[in-house]
Amino acid sequence: MDHGKLDRIVADARRAAESRGHTYREQALKLYPWVCGRCARTFTRANLRELTVHHRDHDHDNNPPDGSNWELLCVYCHDNEHQKQLELAAGASGGAGPKGATHSPFADLKALLEKRK
Repeated sequence: MDHGKLDRIVADARRAAESRGHTYREQALKLYPWVCGRCARTFTRANLRELTVHHRDHDHDNNPPDGSNWELLCVYCHDNEHQKQLELAAGASGGAGPKGATHSPFADLKALLEKRK
C-alpha cells in the first residue's frame, strides 16, 4: 500500500471539507436551526440535502458573513418563493399575469326569467 498516496487523498479530502465549510450554505447551516422558514419542517442529517439557502434580496453574490440575507427553506418552499417572484415580475411588466373574467354567465338571466312569466 502506498502510504504517500493515501496521505495525499486524506489531505485533499480535508481541504475539500474545509473549503465547503466556507460556502454560504455551510455557513447558513451553522448559523440557523435546520428548520424551513416557511413551513417549519425540521431536518436531520438524513434529509438535509432538501434544505436550501434562499437569498432574501435574490442576489446570490450578496453573502454577508452574519447571514442577514439568507433564510433556510425546504426545496418546495424555495421553489414557491421563486415562482412568486416570477409571477410578480410578469404582472409588473404587463406579462402573463392573472386576468379578469371576460364571460358573464348571468348576463341574460333577467331576460330569460321575464320570458318564463
